[in-house]
This record gives sequence, C-alpha cells and structure tokens, in this order.
Amino acid sequence: MPGTILPEGWLEAKKISRHFGGIMALTQVSFRLEPGGITSLIGPNGAGKTTLINAITGLYPADAGHIYFQGEDITRLAAHNIAGRGIGRTFQLEELFGSLSVLENVMVGCHVRSRAGMLSCGLALPAARREEQQEREIARANLQRVGLEHKAGDPISRLPLGERKLVGVARALSMNPRFLMLDEPVGGLAAHEIGKLVELIYKLRDEGLTIFIVEHNMPFVMSLSEKVLVLDGGTLIAEGLPEEIQRNEAVIKAYLGEEVAVG
Repeated sequence: MPGTILPEGWLEAKKISRHFGGIMALTQVSFRLEPGGITSLIGPNGAGKTTLINAITGLYPADAGHIYFQGEDITRLAAHNIAGRGIGRTFQLEELFGSLSVLENVMVGCHVRSRAGMLSCGLALPAARREEQQEREIARANLQRVGLEHKAGDPISRLPLGERKLVGVARALSMNPRFLMLDEPVGGLAAHEIGKLVELIYKLRDEGLTIFIVEHNMPFVMSLSEKVLVLDGGTLIAEGLPEEIQRNEAVIKAYLGEEVAVG
C-alpha cells in the first residue's frame, strides 16, 4: 500500500505484473528482501527475470502492482529517479561506451548524483569543474574496489569480457547504491574470473550492500546465495534457502533437463 513504511534498506514487490502486447511477462510477482544479504533470481529462459529487474529499476515500469524501497512507493518513478534513490544495476550485455576510456565509462554512473546543469558544464564553470574532479575520484575509487584501477586510461574495447563486466559493476557502484542488481554477471566468464567475482560480491555484501543476482549458473547461485527466488512463465513458483530450492519439485519440473543442484 502507498505510504507503507518498511525497515531501512528493505525492498518489497507486491503483485507485480507486466505484459508486452498479448504476452504476460510477469504475473502478480510478490517478494520481500532483507537488507545486507545476497539473493538470487533463477528460472528457465523466458521466465521473466530481466523483465523483473527492468520493472524494479523503472526501465519498463510494471503495469500493475507496487514496488517499495525504503518505505517509498517507487513503482511509477522514472529510471534516473530510482537510481538516485540508491538502486544500481548492471546489464546482461554490458552497455558500455566503446568510444570512452574505462574511467570515463565508470564516471557515467556518477551522473545520477550530478548537480551541475548542462549550461555550467558546457561553459566549464568552476562548480562544474569541481564536480567533474569529484566524479573522477569516485570512479577511480570504484575501479580500485573491483581491481581495475590500473586500467583506468585504457579504451574499453581493449578489455576482455570478464574485465568489462567488472567495469559495469564499478559503474553501478559509482551511483552509490544501497541495493545492487547484477544481471547474469558470470555469463561467458572463465572459472578464475568467476572466482574473482565471487570474492567481490562477498566484499560488497560485507560493506553493507544488498545484492540481487539474476543468473543461469547454478553452482555459482547455490554456493553464495542466502535466498533464492524462482520464476517460471512470469510467475514466482518458489523462494527459500538454496538447499530448499534444490529439493523443490516445482523447480525441478521447471528445469526439467537442466542442472539445478550443485555437483
């Protein structure tokens, strides 16, 4: 209900639905996340996982239902306003700017907090110059957090896939989020790259971030998640601890022919 006050840092979705033409991508999806944990969202291809992230972040707002973040109904807010309230995300296919350096790509994440207007930036007024320097410092700090500070001046096109995904994380961190959503972060990564990402996710969790992961890699999901949500055909069919999800008959049926359990 609008005006509901939730505990600090919690996110709640209530009966979220979204359709595209005659196709129901999400049907009355409801869940609640606790602050500071690692939650993963799984489901077969076409289950509605990315649609749910897009609804939460305002990219494709829900047709029905409500999403609350820290007590505020954010369902109809624009994407940049939602980002400004502390919800950051990466993308399944990293939407990085090929003409910019690694540092400049990360600085893009700072713009949701930018106070300097277009005119002052265009005229290079002192306030705009100071803010740009602050954004550079923030971006460098977040590149250091993901272990890529030494690549700050490199063209983004020179980086392998694993490092580009880390740049996407650094860019999201530059938005100063309290809630970070990672859309298929390990897709296409080698085992040693996945190991580095796992270390980073634990580090961010320990720093107080709430982490929400959408992923197909079941060993990865089951090894680090504290809670798992399962979508199938746009409907939430299960949620619980990883070991509970691995034994859930509805989940096993949805994943028929796919590996669900670890090992």
